[in-house]
Amino acid sequence: MKCLFLCWLLVLSWGAVAQPADSLASGARPPRPAGAAVVLPPADTLFRVYGRVGSFGPKERAEAIQRRLLALLDAPLFRPDSLHVVDAERDSEIMYADTHLLSVGEAEAQALGQPRPAVARLIPRHPAAPPHGRPAGRQPDRAAPARCPGRTHPADARRADLRAEPAVSGHQPAHPTLARQPPEALAHQHELLTQARQLTVLRTALKLLRLVLVALTVYLALPLLFSLFPWTEGFSRQLLGYVLGPGQRVVLAVVHYVPNLLTIVVIYFFTTYTVKLLRFLAGEVAAGKLVIEGFYADWALPTFNLVRFALYVFMFIVIFPYLPGSDSPVFQGVSVLLGFIISFGSTSAIGNLVAGIVITYMRPFKVGDRVKIGEAVGDVLEKTLLVTRLRTIRKEDITIPNSNILTGHTVNYSVAAEREGLVLHSTVTIGYDVPWPQVHELLLAAARATQGIEATPAPFVLQTSLEDFYVACQINAYTRQPHRQAAL
Repeated sequence: MKCLFLCWLLVLSWGAVAQPADSLASGARPPRPAGAAVVLPPADTLFRVYGRVGSFGPKERAEAIQRRLLALLDAPLFRPDSLHVVDAERDSEIMYADTHLLSVGEAEAQALGQPRPAVARLIPRHPAAPPHGRPAGRQPDRAAPARCPGRTHPADARRADLRAEPAVSGHQPAHPTLARQPPEALAHQHELLTQARQLTVLRTALKLLRLVLVALTVYLALPLLFSLFPWTEGFSRQLLGYVLGPGQRVVLAVVHYVPNLLTIVVIYFFTTYTVKLLRFLAGEVAAGKLVIEGFYADWALPTFNLVRFALYVFMFIVIFPYLPGSDSPVFQGVSVLLGFIISFGSTSAIGNLVAGIVITYMRPFKVGDRVKIGEAVGDVLEKTLLVTRLRTIRKEDITIPNSNILTGHTVNYSVAAEREGLVLHSTVTIGYDVPWPQVHELLLAAARATQGIEATPAPFVLQTSLEDFYVACQINAYTRQPHRQAAL
């Protein structure tokens, strides 16, 4: 896409440095003011600028424009629709979003022989151009040659990779897959292997291959050389044995290992298809299509994960004796070391894992419930075998280890709301000079007028304490919206 922008600039280049065909035919060549070329690596003359803008002469203007274009080439994302022209009284500014790229003045308009606004709009409009991007009826300036964007040149490899508009060059995109992707997706891609890195890897691989071939050729030539003389013929057989002996042992080991390999393949496929069957059954139970008495639907996926883990562990235990080198002391020593590391390095993780399994089958809450765990009150965002995540009314995400949940107390507000309704209460204090029946009536009326409060069961008032100067009255009301209890 950035190369497309350069192609648009080339339209102005050809127009500013060339003249119409009829003028060439008549032999008349109008004088052209001295200008400075805007050049991008590798030596691509895009266009020329003429005249002064403020204190900047043509050379300073060309250098400033060159710096802006190079910065635009290095940008990770280019949007062609961000190019636009802003016409002023004395010049026309070509902008990319809010960034000023260059100014087109009367000097450029005189060099092209067209009005200044028309010259400025040659770039963003990119009028229909013949193949290779050259405008019809014009020839490139011999003094300032420029490579056509439709041709392939090693120095233009990076720009050609970014071309995505065939309307300018007359060719198809260099990468159709990238051309079909939105710019937002391309902005997040990372070029892992650049052309320079690919070339370095290829050269290194060729060097290694050459060294291997040279060493192999020398090694195979030595037995032939030694076999020519009777007193060195024994060395010939010995050198060949160094190569043929290990190769023969490897081939025999592979042949003898084929039965064990077939056993491993059978065990693997049997376990894989058993897991697929269990996944299907768990999905049916979770969706409510398959009902098992006493087995809740939200148990289906956790149970499937546990059974799948147990099946894969059992498969590894069965396959382990069939692995090559499994009976070697080194293999056994590494297995024991890994066992010690897992046992002594993950005691807290195993405790949280066991607590997560227990919590899953206790069903104290589910995802989406409003709960209170310890001092934290919020909605359950996620339940895993290790932690549980809550989101409070202040949009704070709290991560609680499952072992803390199992050893502490949990209050589930959503369960009560689903049954008879959650009881919300608030305490007010009233002096003894106010009649208590009037206080009760006002509190009940306020509760009934609140949106989200259930009419049945009806709200009620409790007198919680009789102090020296006031009475504490508690208004209680039912709601089925536990997520709004802070607002109610």
